[in-house]
Amino acid sequence: MIQTLCILGRQPALGIAELESLFGASVLRPIGNYAALLDVEPAVIDFSRLGGTVKFCKVLTTLDTTDWSRIQNFLETVIVPHTQELPEGKMKLGLSVYGLNIGVKQLNATALGIKKVIKNSGRSIRVVPNNELYLNSAQVLHNQLTSQLGWELVFVRDGQKTIIAQNIAEQDIEAYARRDQGRPKRDAQVGMLPPKLAQIIINLACGNVKPADITCDILEYKDDAILDPFCGTGVVLQESLLMGYKAYGTDLEPRMIDYSEVNLDWISNIYKIPKENYKLEQGDATNHIWQFDFKFIAGETYLGRPFNVLPTPQILQETISDTNLILKRSLQNISRQIKSGTRLCLALPAWKLQNGFKHLPLLDSLTDMGYNRLSLVHAGEKDLIYHRDGQVVARELVILIKK
Repeated sequence: MIQTLCILGRQPALGIAELESLFGASVLRPIGNYAALLDVEPAVIDFSRLGGTVKFCKVLTTLDTTDWSRIQNFLETVIVPHTQELPEGKMKLGLSVYGLNIGVKQLNATALGIKKVIKNSGRSIRVVPNNELYLNSAQVLHNQLTSQLGWELVFVRDGQKTIIAQNIAEQDIEAYARRDQGRPKRDAQVGMLPPKLAQIIINLACGNVKPADITCDILEYKDDAILDPFCGTGVVLQESLLMGYKAYGTDLEPRMIDYSEVNLDWISNIYKIPKENYKLEQGDATNHIWQFDFKFIAGETYLGRPFNVLPTPQILQETISDTNLILKRSLQNISRQIKSGTRLCLALPAWKLQNGFKHLPLLDSLTDMGYNRLSLVHAGEKDLIYHRDGQVVARELVILIKK
């Protein structure tokens, strides 16, 4: 079986959690803080639904060495026969390295050495130079390194061994940007949830998707519906529709429902999504009665007051207390209306202090509200926090199961 190698994003724990949620802990092995190996063939995975994986690769071989000179010698020995399997035309080659003791200058020299070997075999080739040890998504996409004539070889240190893989799909940063910045209605005051993070939240909420389900066409809609009780401008709903689910959203503010409706109409027109696949209505999550069927709950909750700098301890405590009360009442209301076993993933606020994060008090009373917090094998609860440098308010991803 061909294994899959996933190169993870800026916060690798989120990518690990997403992969474990979808495929299970037994087929997943994290490698360092940059990659994960899956005992699942790449052909049965829909890479477009993975928000936490940047490079999606098929494993070619594993070498019993981490010595770069030996790795380079191996490449120069075996690479020519593989180039003969490609269509006619000029090849494009790129190299990305993770965890190996090598510099950028040496890596570029290796690429030129491989180029020389391939050119001597009669094949035309262009090399993409490295500014860092790995090529970023813009470089991979611009140079078409995942096309039929493109090769990005990925080298990952795994203990005293080196995994060599070929990148077969790169995270489509342009598509994410269009879905984020191109939406007709955006509002920085209610938070700007990145589509990639929305995908991770959905995958953590749904979980346990069989490989056969993951290969479904993006427009082959299922009967399963996802509820977002705090839908805001509709990012989670949008990504749910694109991932093949029906979407049901509510929000306290009528303006947010109007924004979501415009945004979902916009995305449905682009991707030809039937409008009956989504439903919106105004409702306060602390007391609303949801009338439509749904199987999972996913969303970003109320994050409290926005802060550009860390507030005084008194203001912070007041904000945490107010936010905690709203979200506790919301979770209690949701709990009364869902069946045992229903799975949720919610992005709750956490506040970055000098010595770590301040969490919502309600996390200590989840069982009293009728929930069990789901623990993962390969990612700890405290690792599932989406945060950028300089931000005060972070998003803590919490996976819950109704008791």
